[in-house]
Amino acid sequence: MNLLRTIRLDPSDTFVFPVAAEPGEWAVPGGFVFWRRNVEQLEGKERTSFRAGFLGLASLGRSTLVQVVSATDADRAAAVEQLARQLCERFGAPDIETARRAAGEEVAFASSLANHPTDTLIAVRRSVEDGEVREQFRTLRRREGMSIPRVFDFAEVDDDEPEERVDLAALANSPAKGSA
Repeated sequence: MNLLRTIRLDPSDTFVFPVAAEPGEWAVPGGFVFWRRNVEQLEGKERTSFRAGFLGLASLGRSTLVQVVSATDADRAAAVEQLARQLCERFGAPDIETARRAAGEEVAFASSLANHPTDTLIAVRRSVEDGEVREQFRTLRRREGMSIPRVFDFAEVDDDEPEERVDLAALANSPAKGSA
């Protein structure tokens, strides 16, 4: 069987979500987190979490992408148990058995999304249409012979440092170093 694990190809999740999932956590779509919220009024990082985040089970952080991985029955049971504990501790499930049933359904749904070759990446897009939440999932596969690419490169900038600017036009018109 296959399950979903969080993956971080660049540091963007740490910028766009209130809490970013750590790479390698078991993951589920996690739309249930928003059931009792008015999602049309969400702003900023919470809105981004709703629109494009999978839920990491250990941290309850969000991940833009998840990776399809091969899993054992023990892995599935561990993911269900981890989510069940979170449902009791953080979401007010009435008891562990009720939480396990709900967690089992959520992990089964995640497993159904993982019906792809291992290493396939999956992204989610949530929206509200006619008052109902819609989820769309898309797959991203590696091209034959290529490793997983970095989607974006970010440079962390210390706010105390002066902003660095590069004049590309001037560089293009200047003679190359070492040329005569």
